[in-house]
Amino acid sequence: MSYDRFSVNPALNATALADQFARDGRLHIADFLEAECAAALHSLLSKRTDWRYLVNSGDRTIELDRATRAAMSSAQRDALDNAVYASARSGFQFRYETIRVPDDEASRRASDDPLAAFASWLSSGEPRAFLRTVTGAGDIDFADAQATAYGPGDFLTGHDDAVDGRNRRAAYVLGLNPIWRTEWGGLLVFHSDGKGWLRALEPRFNTLNLFRVPQMHSVSEVTRAAAWRRYSITGWLRATSSNPDS
Repeated sequence: MSYDRFSVNPALNATALADQFARDGRLHIADFLEAECAAALHSLLSKRTDWRYLVNSGDRTIELDRATRAAMSSAQRDALDNAVYASARSGFQFRYETIRVPDDEASRRASDDPLAAFASWLSSGEPRAFLRTVTGAGDIDFADAQATAYGPGDFLTGHDDAVDGRNRRAAYVLGLNPIWRTEWGGLLVFHSDGKGWLRALEPRFNTLNLFRVPQMHSVSEVTRAAAWRRYSITGWLRATSSNPDS
């Protein structure tokens, strides 16, 4: 999958989308990419084996590759699961798999990973101009990125993405699930100041969810009924001063 194969759907109206984002602080953009681009990304993620399992542990992240997880005993896996769920009852916690993409452009260009090519593409030219227009943040310089996969039992508790010094103007989630049922979970949920959920979005195929930072949100737990893992590419649109190359 080469860098020049990615393309924003030309039918999208950036000006109309910008009006909606300015009003609501978030957008649900269907058919963001040309269809063959989205299909290629889904195929890539479904075949990758270099996923790394992440859980939160206070001020640090525990990260395990698949070989390490497979070597764990049933008792060890149960103990880890119990610790994760106990933490989620009263604090910030997550459990999912990731493939990370480097932030700096030189490393992306040197990589043969199509995910790095996608991040470079999203950070330049037409797509960056589109995202600047839609979000109203003309200082967006680049998009960081990671692929994520949520299987049964995986989730992400409430947080607002605000981190000092990161200059995050907006967050994005590109859904890459050709088939998904609402009852399988994995929903992007926007919170409502302790008064219940405000809105929950399905991880639909080739749909870009954009939302202003900070904004409280979470990903609901994927149920055991889910026939497939919940695939997406996620990250933040960041201002110039955050670019590692600037």
